Amino acid sequence: MTIDNLYKEHKVFTQLSEYADFYKSLSFSIFPFITQGTRALCNIDSYVYSSIQGTLESISDILKKGRINDSYALLRKYYDSTIINVYSNLYLNDNFGIENFIVDKINNWVKGKEQLPEYRVMIQYIRSSKKLSKINKLLYKDTTYRNIRERCNDHTHYNYFQNALLNDNEVYLRNRLSTLDTFSKDLESIFVLHFSYLFYLNDHYMMSSDYLDIMDCGLTPEKDSQYLVAPFVQKIFDSVIKISRMDIAKEIKSKTSMKLE
Repeated sequence: MTIDNLYKEHKVFTQLSEYADFYKSLSFSIFPFITQGTRALCNIDSYVYSSIQGTLESISDILKKGRINDSYALLRKYYDSTIINVYSNLYLNDNFGIENFIVDKINNWVKGKEQLPEYRVMIQYIRSSKKLSKINKLLYKDTTYRNIRERCNDHTHYNYFQNALLNDNEVYLRNRLSTLDTFSKDLESIFVLHFSYLFYLNDHYMMSSDYLDIMDCGLTPEKDSQYLVAPFVQKIFDSVIKISRMDIAKEIKSKTSMKLE
């Protein structure tokens, strides 16, 4: 096998573990918030995030075997999952109300009666949203996400012979590590996109469990404690979002009432 220590110790494996842990914590943290606009008895996002956690863990397992090409196919799945999650939340946000207590498009999807629109329709809906105009302007200031999408498709469909070679861990390739560098950056960019949209739309998802824990105990929470941010959210905001995209970090902070540092 052509996997050496430089490959095994690449930062992408730390990233995948960190992001998977984040989605695991988020899935558990938001479970008490019922998804309004559907007949679901739980928070549907909770299961979406645990599913994403599984996808990231699968990517890590496959990358460890040197199958970069297969990993890109799963990275595309992760990308699709984030867009589906943002679309469903935005659509519920736009359409839920007293006169429309059940949003059929999303409720039918949850119940397995209807598919969501194709990717192009969903991304167009997201990018044309006035609610997301400021964050969209920052996210799409260049061609980063279009390039990521194209790379994912190139690997999924073997658009170049080189992509097939990247799935053979017994073939020596000079660009194997540089491709892993690119994969790492693409992974980070998708995570930044999802985090940005997620907390821009649902900033209450940042909430620390302390507030609800105190309520469950029949005690009176301290004033404004509902605005405290969960430590795992603050941690990844500091280690990823601030470092990678300070402009987005500032926009999220300006939008929310949560005490995000």
